[in-house]
Amino acid sequence: MSTVTYAVEGMTCNHCVAAVTREVGGLTGVEDVAVDLPAGRIVVTGDAAEADVAGAVAEAGYALTGRA
Repeated sequence: MSTVTYAVEGMTCNHCVAAVTREVGGLTGVEDVAVDLPAGRIVVTGDAAEADVAGAVAEAGYALTGRA
């Protein structure tokens, strides 16, 4: 299991936090997800592939821009 921090564009409010947390947290292999709204980052703990995390973030309406 690993912990990876990703940069995310477009999050501006608590609704954004909830949407990203729900989508990423629902991925197989994700043990925990923490969203840092002011920094525009998410910290994902687990074994999910980066492409899957990016897809979940996109499903929530935002853009994963890489590792932070």
